[in-house]
Amino acid sequence: MTSLPLPPEAQRYLEYVRVQKRLAARTQTLYEHELLRLAALAQDTALLALTAAQVRHFIARLHAQGRGGRSLALTLSAWRGFFAWAGRHGLVASNPVQDVRAPRAQRLLPKALAVDDAVRLAECVPPDADPWLDVRDSAIVELLYGCGLRVGELVGLDCVPDDAAREGRGWVDLQAGEAHVFGKGSKRRTVPVGRAALAALQAWLAVRAQPFAGGCDAALFLGRRGTRLTPQSVWQRLRRRSQFAGLATPVHPHMLRHSFASHLLQSSGDLRAVQELLGHASIGTTQVYTRLDFQHLAKVYDEAHPRAHRPRQ
Repeated sequence: MTSLPLPPEAQRYLEYVRVQKRLAARTQTLYEHELLRLAALAQDTALLALTAAQVRHFIARLHAQGRGGRSLALTLSAWRGFFAWAGRHGLVASNPVQDVRAPRAQRLLPKALAVDDAVRLAECVPPDADPWLDVRDSAIVELLYGCGLRVGELVGLDCVPDDAAREGRGWVDLQAGEAHVFGKGSKRRTVPVGRAALAALQAWLAVRAQPFAGGCDAALFLGRRGTRLTPQSVWQRLRRRSQFAGLATPVHPHMLRHSFASHLLQSSGDLRAVQELLGHASIGTTQVYTRLDFQHLAKVYDEAHPRAHRPRQ
């Protein structure tokens, strides 16, 4: 990385990003870092004179040095923004980064719990558990794992259906055994709630308002102050519970969503149904679970079939 100052046009662009676009300080720092990287790669060539072929060469060099596809996509985004700004000000005739794409990033498989670990987490009772918190946390685990909810959907649930619908929040219909949630893009979907989750919810609702004689929030899940539980609190409570359950990996909310999808697909094989239950707009997003399902089946085969053991290379 060069220690030379950025050329005046790059400094003007960063000023525009700071003053007019008012991007976050972290984003401003990222843009400056990437423009310094571009200047170092360009060496004696002026930034505004760079060609698409040179930009592709720079990306190939960075990739050969070990930069991954996601990281390079961020780099290109920062460079593309600079040249787009330069084009609007008549400083370049065309954007040399416009059609340059980062190498395809490896799509990592989502992490899911084994069925036994998911059950162990749901049934875990920490030895020093506060009874009120334990009943709440049990209901949270059962809903996340039993319905495949996102953490934002979970904490967005209310107790009063009519008020929830008006405010664009979700609710649980205990009689129908259904959860109505608002997912990404404020799209509403309905998912079934199983017996274990219904029982856990009924136990929670029986004690939910007890500590708050002066009233509490309409949220289904509350914190100690009687206000809506935050996603960060759910993350912390799940991590703590998974440690008490003796699980090898700390559990986070999305891991339970992945577990829901993976275990349902293993049992039913119905990818379209899993897509609907997860609220995915595209079946392609859901298809990652078919890879996870095959990975599980291959592991079972390798461990159980007498002809599966391949000789070590």
